[in-house]
Amino acid sequence: MSNISNMKRRKFEQLLEMGGGYVLDFSNRTFDEFCIDSIGREISGANSGSKATRLRGFWVKERNGIVGKLMGAMLDYGVDNRLFTGKDDMLAICRRTVARLQQDSPVAELDVLAAISDERDFNYIAKAVREAIEKNEPESGLDRLHTFVIKYVRTLCTQHGLTVSRDKPLHSLFGEYVKRLRDGGHIESEMAVRILKSSISTLEAFNDVRNNRSLAHDNTILQYDEALLIFNHVASSIRFLRSVENRLQKQQQQAPVADVLEEDVPF
Repeated sequence: MSNISNMKRRKFEQLLEMGGGYVLDFSNRTFDEFCIDSIGREISGANSGSKATRLRGFWVKERNGIVGKLMGAMLDYGVDNRLFTGKDDMLAICRRTVARLQQDSPVAELDVLAAISDERDFNYIAKAVREAIEKNEPESGLDRLHTFVIKYVRTLCTQHGLTVSRDKPLHSLFGEYVKRLRDGGHIESEMAVRILKSSISTLEAFNDVRNNRSLAHDNTILQYDEALLIFNHVASSIRFLRSVENRLQKQQQQAPVADVLEEDVPF
């Protein structure tokens, strides 16, 4: 359950205009749609009744991370639609509460576990991975995390022109990708190269975890702390890879501009 104090709850209730059972300008339908878009599900099961009653029940039932995610989305919605006019002080208080709630996640970089293509299956598995953490059940999501990493690495390899086949194991794909980055001069330090190379053997061991210690089969699943360590290691590695790919994308976008400028030089 979340640990929003009664005083902070009253601030949310005032800001979101929850008197009389309402929540902002949501209808029952748009409220459910908003919750699905924000956290992947309705909150009808948290408590029956009005939108405000269901939201109060959600605060009591759910853990800090997912409560913070929904409330942060609601604050953004209210700001975007100019529903908080004259309530700047109250909004600031609620923003600070959301920031505190969102910090309470067992995986610090959970947001990086997102699809990097529009493939439907990729988006579905990424959502399932995040839900396992939002429920604080990393051991139940190890098989989906493994599938997510395979899709992630295959997508990166394809983007870099590397040959991808279904029978090529995850660690081999990742090894080729790291080599491509190093050969292209996209990793500056030898230490970073070594860290990434160590991830190759780590991913090879991930195959065993998926096959023998996850819900992919009728296994005795891994204990919570070890599953959490795996999730955090994967999230940290993907955060770095995302930063590398974002830098490469910016360089590619700037290159044509530089070429045009050179062509305009009159000699």
